[in-house]
Amino acid sequence: MRLGQSRGIIKAVETVYVALRDEGVDVWRPVEAERISESVYRLANVSVPDAEEWEFSPGSTVQCELRELSDGRALVAVFAA
Repeated sequence: MRLGQSRGIIKAVETVYVALRDEGVDVWRPVEAERISESVYRLANVSVPDAEEWEFSPGSTVQCELRELSDGRALVAVFAA
């Protein structure tokens, strides 16, 4: 987690992993996100690479949970909030 600042307000910024669609295997895109509440985050409003289709659009508010990925435990977007 790192702290971001917008309009004089300090916010917690964390990395949330968003699933990529139509990849044939599980593929995750790390995206910076602002914590809204205990398990709800707002994804950064960033550009999606042309070759990718994300499960949740940039700027979306998502429910997250910790899951075990190939590189260890990570915060994963699981539902639109």
